[in-house]
Amino acid sequence: MPRASRYFLPGYSWHITHRCHKREFLLKFNRDKRCWLSWLFEAKKRYGLKILNYMVTDNHIHILAIDDGNRECIPRSMQLLAGRTGQEFNHRKKRKGAYWEDRYHATAVAKADYLAQCMDYIDMNMVRAGVVSHPAKWPFCGYSELIRGKKRYRLIDTEKLTEVLGLSTPEKLPASRKHAIESTLQKENYRRDKKWTESIAVGSESFVETIKERLGLRAKSRGIQKDNDTYQLHESINSYNPVLGVKNDALSENSGLIWDVYRDI
Repeated sequence: MPRASRYFLPGYSWHITHRCHKREFLLKFNRDKRCWLSWLFEAKKRYGLKILNYMVTDNHIHILAIDDGNRECIPRSMQLLAGRTGQEFNHRKKRKGAYWEDRYHATAVAKADYLAQCMDYIDMNMVRAGVVSHPAKWPFCGYSELIRGKKRYRLIDTEKLTEVLGLSTPEKLPASRKHAIESTLQKENYRRDKKWTESIAVGSESFVETIKERLGLRAKSRGIQKDNDTYQLHESINSYNPVLGVKNDALSENSGLIWDVYRDI
């Protein structure tokens, strides 16, 4: 099976998804979810990962993060998360073999309304799956953390989230997110949307076109699609391996494509 490509553009917001090996439910126990969250907190401390939202399900995870210009922040954080969570699980269960799919997928997300829409999509994951009726009832997510007002071992960077959502103070975050989720629930507009998990970039036309332009020849087989007022830069599945040109080896900060671009769009 082709491997999802990863692109690292310092200073951008990224929606990252990573599935358990063969979509097995290796995160089904709360103990394992808490283990993953503890290593996410460690990544925040070690590498300065600025977390805007997150979700842990029974067989995959979501992270919405921004690296603020540090090209090593996200790949090192994901290496830590994947490695340590898998090691601890395999050791406890006396299990051998892969814990995660070998590659996680990262989608660049434009700021303002697009970022807010991506947050809604992440928050509604377990509602979409029919597990809970409201995101507040799923404790392993950023929405629950914000609503509870968690301070100790807090994962979300409330200052950065306040900034990117255009709010005046962090104290307005809970009310803002509650309003957004209630609106989504009322409209019943929370079906699965692959643009958030399979695209290279999602945002305005200029945002997506600029990214495609900077990819140069590597973007030859990638198409731009418009969905209402949102544009998406698609990944060509057939071009994963030729573009990456890397072996199917262990997750590392050197195994992805690096974009040497520092200006935010």
